[in-house]
Amino acid sequence: MKVSKRAQAVPPSATMAVTTRANEMKAQGIDVVGFGAGEPDFDTPDYIKQAAIDAIQAGKTKYTATSGTIELRKAIADKLKRENKLTYTPEQIIVNIGAKHSVYECMQAVLDPGDEVILPTPYWVTYPEAVKLAGATPVVVRTQSSNGYKLTPEQLKAATNDKTALLVLNSPNNPGGFSYTPDELAALAKALEGTRIMVLSDEIYEKLIYGDTRFVSFASLSEDAYRRTLTVNGLSKAFAMTGWRLGYTAGPLDVIKAMGRLQDHMTQNPVTFAQSAAVTALNDTSDAVEKMRIEFEKRGVYIHKRLNAIKGVACDKPTGAFYAFPDVSAHYGRTIGGAEINGSLDFASALLEQAQVAIVPGEPFGCPENVRLSFACSMAQIEKGLDRIEKWLS
Repeated sequence: MKVSKRAQAVPPSATMAVTTRANEMKAQGIDVVGFGAGEPDFDTPDYIKQAAIDAIQAGKTKYTATSGTIELRKAIADKLKRENKLTYTPEQIIVNIGAKHSVYECMQAVLDPGDEVILPTPYWVTYPEAVKLAGATPVVVRTQSSNGYKLTPEQLKAATNDKTALLVLNSPNNPGGFSYTPDELAALAKALEGTRIMVLSDEIYEKLIYGDTRFVSFASLSEDAYRRTLTVNGLSKAFAMTGWRLGYTAGPLDVIKAMGRLQDHMTQNPVTFAQSAAVTALNDTSDAVEKMRIEFEKRGVYIHKRLNAIKGVACDKPTGAFYAFPDVSAHYGRTIGGAEINGSLDFASALLEQAQVAIVPGEPFGCPENVRLSFACSMAQIEKGLDRIEKWLS
């Protein structure tokens, strides 16, 4: 049967591919330690689940406005003003089916064939595919480990031309586990002044920051930054609501309206009773999110220390999200267990098959020297997995 060229050109998600293979091995009774998942291992807090149950019992199971209930969009607007110093009306906000959908819809709404999109490495695997599906061209900018893998104003200016339509920023970063400082973001915002380049600021990990890291929304840096920015966020990571599929976008009214027209024909509204639960989550004053953040921080400190103690492995300390992104290229050129290791794909494949540890190779993130380890798993699993990695490499 016929399959479109567009669909044929889209590769499977590298993160999901690792998870799938690991699950196959687990189904065979093999004890696999999984560092691949990009979702919290905590359950959704009970108060959020109860809010969804109450909504179902109250009959909130019908269509809502395509862009989301006015109640939820008001709650998001209040959250953005309270926590991010951003003023948006509910009409400037659209609720999407997860932040991945937000990213895709943003690009469909603002990009045309021939446009270019600046993607600093490391980038989340979905970004370049969403760019290409919108008919635009990804312009990959290789960042340096010496600079913490962060885009500099000089690199941004060098990558910019008349075709540049969009810059994608993700801080805290997946897969890098790093965060831009407010000053670093302000310098990028300054470099964009006088251009027509929009910014997609993916802030899904904003609440998961560690040490003395300070989070700031890109759109809050200046009036100019506010006018050009689409702020993407959601409830998956901070509230452990990955399966609930609720993301949102805030930005210029004309773009948000365009996204609403697209969503009319793509998905209609987000799940109605999940929206009610999201209102409860955003308005909650308990310490449920903070308890999860504290545990993630403990794991990040531990995994950073252990990885750097392994010969030939170099890893920056995670400052946000729940990922470690070590450089393992010192081991390239080796043969381990009969497998030649010539890159991160070989490294990840051999580690899974020989030591039963699932990690994600860096190639799909634009960083072939690195691999990604998610520490969204128990400390016992982290210890077991790192023990296996250390033994395998030695």
